[in-house]
Amino acid sequence: MPLIDTRVTVKMTAPQKEEIKTELGRLITTLNKPETYLMVGIEDSCDLWFGGKKLDKGAYVAVSLLGDAPKASYEKLTGQICDLLSDKLGIPGSAVYVTYHPVSDWGWNGSNF
Repeated sequence: MPLIDTRVTVKMTAPQKEEIKTELGRLITTLNKPETYLMVGIEDSCDLWFGGKKLDKGAYVAVSLLGDAPKASYEKLTGQICDLLSDKLGIPGSAVYVTYHPVSDWGWNGSNF
């Protein structure tokens, strides 16, 4: 049960959101997780600051998943997310921040996995 929650400073169209969602569904397999249970959140036009300065083009991506993944897989996914946001939204990798949150208990449909 992964969740990829994405905040970007740029305004996105509905087709762009759909494209990013689809690509994140493909990329989650890097962590050996299927898209079947993937939840994606996308918030555009966010205000983000780093070092006290507002980012014109920036992103924060939080990846939560049931269980854990190898460090090398996290490293690879970070590169893939940076490439995706650069290619599709023009956000440079130097302004993309990704965090990982392994979760031991995840509830759904009245019980936990």
